[in-house]
Amino acid sequence: MPSVLPDGEPVPDDGSLPASALTGAAERPLGFYLHVPYCATRCGYCDFNTYTASELRGTGGALASRDNYASILVEEIRLARKILGDDPRPVRTVFVGGGTPTLLAASDLVTALGAIRDEFGLADDAEVTTEANPESVDPAYLAELRAGGFNRISFGMQSARQHVLKVLDRTHTPGRPEACVAEARAAGFSHVNLDLIYGTPGESDDDWRASLDAAIGAGPDHVSAYALIVEEGTQLARRIRRGEVPMTDDDVHADRYLIADETLSRAGFSWYEVSNWATTDAGRCLHNELYWRGADWWGAGPGAHSHVGGVRWWNVKHPGAYAQALAEGRSPGAGREVLSDEDRRVERVLLELRLREGCPLSLLRAEGLAAARRRLAEGLLEPTAYDAGRAVLTLKGRLLADAVVRDLVD
Repeated sequence: MPSVLPDGEPVPDDGSLPASALTGAAERPLGFYLHVPYCATRCGYCDFNTYTASELRGTGGALASRDNYASILVEEIRLARKILGDDPRPVRTVFVGGGTPTLLAASDLVTALGAIRDEFGLADDAEVTTEANPESVDPAYLAELRAGGFNRISFGMQSARQHVLKVLDRTHTPGRPEACVAEARAAGFSHVNLDLIYGTPGESDDDWRASLDAAIGAGPDHVSAYALIVEEGTQLARRIRRGEVPMTDDDVHADRYLIADETLSRAGFSWYEVSNWATTDAGRCLHNELYWRGADWWGAGPGAHSHVGGVRWWNVKHPGAYAQALAEGRSPGAGREVLSDEDRRVERVLLELRLREGCPLSLLRAEGLAAARRRLAEGLLEPTAYDAGRAVLTLKGRLLADAVVRDLVD
């Protein structure tokens, strides 16, 4: 089942925020994340807060069924308007994730977007993204999304090899994600992403190269490539523990990352975050950059996380409990934390160091600066950027990003 929520102080029933949360808000972008918790089947590697129909049956899930889910999201969007009061900011980015958002009718996703537009307004150049399963969309569905205001779409491709998809319990047919890119372009989508996963048990270097070549050949302007993380409690973790499939190691992940960067760079993609490449600056995912740069976002839906002005909170996980709270006029928030200045400094280093622009050396304490000098000497930080006052990872540094980050936050 999905991972547990963090601990935190209670969220007030009305969801009200400390007065300090909106201080300086006009200087920060505002985004919305809408979580759709439904999946047709559960992938063996997934520990996200998602549910199949059988998992919801008899657990109160009918309170938040796929048929009425859009109207429940609208209630939280309206609650957000009340809580943020006269905050004048239009919404800069909207990202619909899951789960499988495209299990809902396209009209439902457009309805939820319309509520954000009605309550907050959208910036003239707003980025509006939905994730999609390749098997859950067709040209008519994509055309309806585009007409309704969506301008970016992200397809879960994962791999071009059938035997790799089988280990991941992915149900789409190889070749379908590439066809979806063409259909999205035909529908008028400006920006299209393909998600890939490397390091699946049984995947070879040649399998990975084939997946990259297929993704590039489809013509997206953005590719995300993530190392497979085997989470405890998932079906894949149980299969590995029983010896049914092998486990890859860090060296394999490093080799696959190098293959990805070389292949994508040769095809005209540039990295802008450790796991993300785009063909142009306009092709970057602005919504994710909003997260990485510590801006404000409201996360609507069961288990969704939000952050406004140094206050972070998260909703109850179960769709039934989420719907019940809103039906009773209560915030669905399960807990929250108010970040200290030190918390926010550490988070800036953790997140900004993963970006192509890196983080300012001025964010580092004495121990972190000493670590940065060591990492520079080891070839993990770029010398030119360092001389200009920034810590920027080299390719070698990206392979060891987590270790470098741990050193620099001390």
